[in-house]
Amino acid sequence: MNPDLSRLQPYPFEKLRHLFAGVSPAPTLGEIKLSIGEPQHATPPFIQRALADNLAGLANYPTTQGSDALRQAIADWIGRRYGVPAPDAATQVIPVNGSREALFAFAQTVIDRSSGRAKVVCPNPFYQIYEGAAILAGAEPVYLNTLPDHGFEMDWAALPESTWRDVQLVYVCSPANPTGKVMGLDSWKTLFELSDRYNFVIASDECYSEIYFDEAKPPLGGLTAAAQLGRHDYPNLVSFSSLSKRSNVPGLRSGFVAGNAAILKKFLLYRTYHGSAMNPAVQAASIAAWNDEAHVRDNRRMYAEKFHEVTPLVAHHLDCRIPDAGFYLWARTPVPDTEFARELLRQKNVVVLPGSYLARESGGVNPGANFIRIALVAPHEKCLEAARRINDFCLSL
Repeated sequence: MNPDLSRLQPYPFEKLRHLFAGVSPAPTLGEIKLSIGEPQHATPPFIQRALADNLAGLANYPTTQGSDALRQAIADWIGRRYGVPAPDAATQVIPVNGSREALFAFAQTVIDRSSGRAKVVCPNPFYQIYEGAAILAGAEPVYLNTLPDHGFEMDWAALPESTWRDVQLVYVCSPANPTGKVMGLDSWKTLFELSDRYNFVIASDECYSEIYFDEAKPPLGGLTAAAQLGRHDYPNLVSFSSLSKRSNVPGLRSGFVAGNAAILKKFLLYRTYHGSAMNPAVQAASIAAWNDEAHVRDNRRMYAEKFHEVTPLVAHHLDCRIPDAGFYLWARTPVPDTEFARELLRQKNVVVLPGSYLARESGGVNPGANFIRIALVAPHEKCLEAARRINDFCLSL
């Protein structure tokens, strides 16, 4: 067996299952589950129809790089959304089976384990795929704390030069999971300068980019930041995106990677052996989804309504605010986050995720401790009811 498998920590939801063992929720209250970031808004019917209408494609082996039509639809969407020239659909775009598998596989492509010192920087708290991908690629994860005192920014200056010299890959998540922080142009500029100096690759996880609260101010993406700074061939940069949150199709497993052509050429080679070609029917449904924005605007509206009603209720007792983007509330707890989550389930049958399960101790602190992540993915009334229950629960603390 691969010995690095023993270094993998249980996934947050496995930890949550153990935390809740033996807890009997209040029998008079129905469960409201706000722990997992699984969109619960309805999948648009036109996407379902596109999937069903193209089932004949199941008779064909798909190519790893996807159809010309899908790559072009993605490239055109990138151009419209990010205000950049549409990438070359043949060399700068690859469809993937959701951003999760691509984020993992990317590290296996990028990391050169021959030095024995390879490091991968990831935000802390973080999406646990970054950590597992680094470990199974033979690299050492480096956790860069994103703290409230620093506005939940990635503080690049916190890492010494001795660490940067061994960094081969940096994962960024913008908008961030779980804080919702969006990276600004200055932060991108600093990261690009570090990448040029130390020659590491940047994996920009942007799967929450289409859930924001001001139609006039979409979150800045890595490709836009690069273009604005004159980096038009996207050196050392690959962005990852997905339809899961944007179009409420987490089961479709459809996304893309886009960026530097030389890196993507190597990634495509890896994926050819990895056996990760996208189902032809899924490709057809994905083209339909990327070509339509009306359903995405409607999706944003529903999230915005929930955030504007739920946040004041939760903030009455727990320190939190509407995030820059995304669908999580990151709320500080007055007692340990695990205790808060366990008792909230027992007394109010509301499920949230302890923030400490999303982070690792680094620099003497766990930056997720005494926070909970509340995913506002349930229907409007359920989210409001959960907020009322949280409010009532806090009165008993």
